[in-house]
Amino acid sequence: MLVVSILIGVLSAGFIMPGVGVATTTVRGVANGLGELPAQLETPPQAERSTLLMADGSRLATFYAENRIYVPMSEIAPVMQQAQLAIEDHRFYEHGPIDVLGTFRAFLRNSAGGSTQGGSSITQQYVKMVQIENALASGSDSGVKAAQEKSYARKIQEMRYAIALEQRLSKDQILERYLNIAYYGDGAYGVEAAARHYFGKSAKDLALPEAAMLAGLVQSPDAYNPRLHPQAAIERRNTVLDRIAELHPDEHDAALAAKQTKFDANSITPTRNGCASSPYPFVCEYARQELLASPALGATKDDRQTLLDRGGLTIRTTIDPKVQLSAQNAVNNVVAPKDPALGTMVMVKPGTGEIQAMAQSRSAMGSKAGETFYNYNAPAAMGGAEGYQAGSTFKIFTLAAAIEKGIPLNKTYPANSPMQFQGTRFTSCKGSFVLGEPWLVANSTRSAPSMDLQTATDWSVNTFYVQLIRDTGICNATKMAQKTGVEMATGQDIVQQMSGNPSFVLGVAEVTPVSMAESMATFAAGGIHCDARVIASMTTADGKPLATPNGNCQRTVDEDTAAKVNQVLKGVSANGTGRPARVDGFTDQAGKTGTTDSNQAVWFVGYTPELAGVSMIAIDKTSSYWNGRNKTLKGIRLPASGTVLTGSGSGDAGRIYKVAMTAGLAGKPATSFAAAKAQAQAGDMVDLPGGLVDMQPDQARAALEGAGFKVGETYVYDSAAYGTLLGVTPESQAPRGSTVNLLLSAGPAPVGTPTTGTDVSPSPTPTPTGGN
Repeated sequence: MLVVSILIGVLSAGFIMPGVGVATTTVRGVANGLGELPAQLETPPQAERSTLLMADGSRLATFYAENRIYVPMSEIAPVMQQAQLAIEDHRFYEHGPIDVLGTFRAFLRNSAGGSTQGGSSITQQYVKMVQIENALASGSDSGVKAAQEKSYARKIQEMRYAIALEQRLSKDQILERYLNIAYYGDGAYGVEAAARHYFGKSAKDLALPEAAMLAGLVQSPDAYNPRLHPQAAIERRNTVLDRIAELHPDEHDAALAAKQTKFDANSITPTRNGCASSPYPFVCEYARQELLASPALGATKDDRQTLLDRGGLTIRTTIDPKVQLSAQNAVNNVVAPKDPALGTMVMVKPGTGEIQAMAQSRSAMGSKAGETFYNYNAPAAMGGAEGYQAGSTFKIFTLAAAIEKGIPLNKTYPANSPMQFQGTRFTSCKGSFVLGEPWLVANSTRSAPSMDLQTATDWSVNTFYVQLIRDTGICNATKMAQKTGVEMATGQDIVQQMSGNPSFVLGVAEVTPVSMAESMATFAAGGIHCDARVIASMTTADGKPLATPNGNCQRTVDEDTAAKVNQVLKGVSANGTGRPARVDGFTDQAGKTGTTDSNQAVWFVGYTPELAGVSMIAIDKTSSYWNGRNKTLKGIRLPASGTVLTGSGSGDAGRIYKVAMTAGLAGKPATSFAAAKAQAQAGDMVDLPGGLVDMQPDQARAALEGAGFKVGETYVYDSAAYGTLLGVTPESQAPRGSTVNLLLSAGPAPVGTPTTGTDVSPSPTPTPTGGN
């Protein structure tokens, strides 16, 4: 405090020059309050931009509150250091924390003119910049104002902090921090970001005229902005060069020559921040939402956003840029951005949940024609829209649940078309019910008096699968979808919403492509489910790794059940409706087509052991194109792309799938699915243990498990007490090793709830007419 005391003492004399005495009282008051200030200025790490990368390290996006890239002094050109000192504080290495002569002259000048500007050393300027930075980081507008207040109080506070700062940091350290914190205009904070922005190069590569232009910006970044005011910027640059020539005679000629250098405005690189300017904005936004849900970035969503904007994180995604580009091209070769239909493609790596690509026909984020703010692959919570019915792709979940229950692969049913299912008994998670409303179901491909499961799956036969879900249980099918990863776009529980709807088997739930890809990856991985994810790794500004979600991989489907599903779906790709979408060179690949009611959406889902993919085309319900038109994709020529659609999963969505998956599988080995165990056939029936209905639930479970059966539970409303064993299903025989369900009482039904066996049920959603 000696320097400040001497300065105040001199000023307090009041006779240095007329007018100084006016300020004396103010200065003395400030001096008396200095003891109340903290001894040290907090200098936390400077805010840096975070970078989002694709899997190969190429940039996907940047996030920042301040566009800054911190670099050490060794990576800042000496001419940049020289230029900044020449124009701001040429005696920086000679004086202490305060340039006494400069500050004294400023006090005299300001006392006469009523101003409080000028005379600050590099250290003092750095103190002010840190105070502003700290206030911004804490969201304190008043703190920002206080750090820029034009008063003696702030100046003297600044001096005290400068003195303390130079007691713990060297001159080189302070200059390094100054050059990294200073604002150089046009959204560029720090010399590295400024060099890249204005000249397309790193700070270590700056030439003398470039360094002089940047150094001149600090005094007034907006007034000397070379993009907005090129002439003023050049004049300010030349002022810096003149100062260098004056201070450094050995640089005189070089500085004068540099004044002749023209500024090329074409070298300015636009500043990009956030997802809207990303080449793949919806991949970026999906990643951002995943980051904002990560506890590793903070306790609250606001904390995580702050760290993302200011923490200098490096975040690598799972997106393969080559596969992403191929998927994007595959989508846009069929559906153009301005078409009144939406096209999507998403690919997930089995066993990891890693999203390899996520593309959609409207790939630009915005409000213009052909742009959108919605990710059509994702749920609402991740920036998505309303979701889409997936049609006959949902037969997969009834197939898997049936296999899990022990229904044999050679199971046959009548498969006539149409068939009436009014009066049929179905099983929801609340119990069984009889369908009271008419429900006439038709097939769009094949029909027969009798058909086996493989054929019915190959050709997506609706009437067969309605009978299969009748015997399997809607509840079991919805639970299978859920545990493999399927989610409704709105976030509602798919089991609660759909277990009472027989049309579930025909794909009336509005779901997302990404959750369907997650589900297909579960079967591809032999029953191991992993959450779909796009973040591969995260590191802090100083290179320390942060915890990254690993997909929460765990077995949710029995290995043999998954193997049998894969076996059946291989037939769809080899011999059935999925053949047009088959990827060349891969023997083991599974697939399923899906078409919704009136062909308003078409899907293809498929996978190999290495990669799962889902493609979809759906009408854009918000487009005025459909006003007065039949809302169907069947036989339509899309107006922008000129693509003629057939209204089928394999013929339309399959075109996208095949091209994208071919790129995604390039260079990957053609491995095989795990072999299924021998399937117990319908003739391999065994008797259930006797006396089950007279046992307690635990006793019945033990008896069944002892006989080699799996045991499930189904609760139904009944007058008996909750948990009472009412019976078992099947009642007397079941395939060896299959699942036998205990029928347990859920207690009396609440008032207004249909009881078990009622003849009334919700009407099914209209049946999808497709299936191909």
